[in-house]
Amino acid sequence: MRVGLTGGIGSGKTAVSKLFEEFGAFVIDTDVLAREAVAPNSDGFLAISRAWPEAVRHGVLDRAVLAETVFADPVARERLNALVHPHVRRLAFEREANARPGQLLVHVVPLLFETHYDALVDKTVLVAAPEAARLARIADRDHLDEARVRARMAAQIAPELARARADYVIDNDGDLAALRARARAIYGRLTELPGGS
Repeated sequence: MRVGLTGGIGSGKTAVSKLFEEFGAFVIDTDVLAREAVAPNSDGFLAISRAWPEAVRHGVLDRAVLAETVFADPVARERLNALVHPHVRRLAFEREANARPGQLLVHVVPLLFETHYDALVDKTVLVAAPEAARLARIADRDHLDEARVRARMAAQIAPELARARADYVIDNDGDLAALRARARAIYGRLTELPGGS
């Protein structure tokens, strides 16, 4: 079974993906693959360097410059997604060959619904967290001011829409012990489904 795990920036999806991995899932992080897809001299990198030459410094992608450009411009963001996501999907499905037979496959995809990646998985899991907690986590982790954080949050699906579309929701509004218990419960439900092992 293939599961899509998502959540807005700062929601805690990375923490949940690590828990799922601990519980026995084979986790494929598309953020990691996105970096691979735009590595120097890759097809993704060459496409980006043609579209946004200012985002390339000394033969390497300057992710901060690119982020400033695309989070300020929805058209540029769509163009970037169209360039990078096909490469990411190809890499993700290639990685599945490394899973054990019957192992639950979990694709961690920040833009699961926005890019229609949800059509490629059997079930979807959303990690949801209160806005104030998300703002604090991102500001602490990425050292961004609130306006930049809010711009990134606005570039993602509205939390209530994601909640309505997800098959399962893990609310991350407590401590790590509560998150672990909720993740364990959802993981158990997934593995009880046909093909979930």
